[in-house]
Amino acid sequence: MSFEFQKVTNQVYAYIGPLTNRTPENLGLNNNIGLVITTKGAVLIDSGAGIPSAKTLEAAVKKITDKPIVGVINTGSQDHRWLGNGYFKDKGAKIYALNHTVETQQDMGAGLVEKMTKVSDIFANTQPVVSSKPFEGNQATFTIGETQFELKYFGDAHFPGDAVLWLPKQKVLFSGDLIYVDRMLGVHPFSNVASWQQAFHKAESIPAKYIIAGHGQVADWDLARKDTGDYLDKLVKVMALASEEMMGVDDVVADNADWPEFKHLKHYDSWHKKILSRTFLQFEEAM
Repeated sequence: MSFEFQKVTNQVYAYIGPLTNRTPENLGLNNNIGLVITTKGAVLIDSGAGIPSAKTLEAAVKKITDKPIVGVINTGSQDHRWLGNGYFKDKGAKIYALNHTVETQQDMGAGLVEKMTKVSDIFANTQPVVSSKPFEGNQATFTIGETQFELKYFGDAHFPGDAVLWLPKQKVLFSGDLIYVDRMLGVHPFSNVASWQQAFHKAESIPAKYIIAGHGQVADWDLARKDTGDYLDKLVKVMALASEEMMGVDDVVADNADWPEFKHLKHYDSWHKKILSRTFLQFEEAM
């Protein structure tokens, strides 16, 4: 398959990964990755699922610019967001992340490498490497070259510690896994759907012209609401009421198996019921 960055706006590019699951062919790059060209050098937004995907991203960057990769900014803790950090750090890049994100990376790193090794043994030599000086608090503003970046944490979402990256001058939001378009959200047992919904609505205050979601095409707020915000809103509303009424999980899933407004999303048929079940159990446990 082809690994290419597409232009979003001036000096900002995005690799749009396939909507499929991880495979040896896609090197775990079934997510979106950002690229910003600064006066100092190239900056990657997330670094891939390990050394093989990091090398592939590096080659794709070289098709856009001759500048070195001087920075990697992590928006999250899922494997394909950061397990390429070590490769770029060894080449001199600085790793940027919020401490919220780094704490989860440290907790999950070894398990994520093991998971990627099951996708392909080419990931076996990957070592989890986190930012050595993560930013404390919920927000950090910094510059690389003459480009201003703002990392923001609005609440736990797909993974604990998920963050977004805002480029105020370019009006570009790299949402990480706070926003998905074109495909279903990934809800794990450790995801926090109630917090995710709140975080999404907090992020809506950002006046983004371009949204590079965690997965799917480059979007705007209308599409982000349609594919992520509306689904989160319905999940929270339905599951909060069902847990208050002490319904059983099987009945809740059966009653809500058909949400036609979301059937256009990739993986709806295989993931929707699982998401319903996991979300209900979260609300039931919180009662």
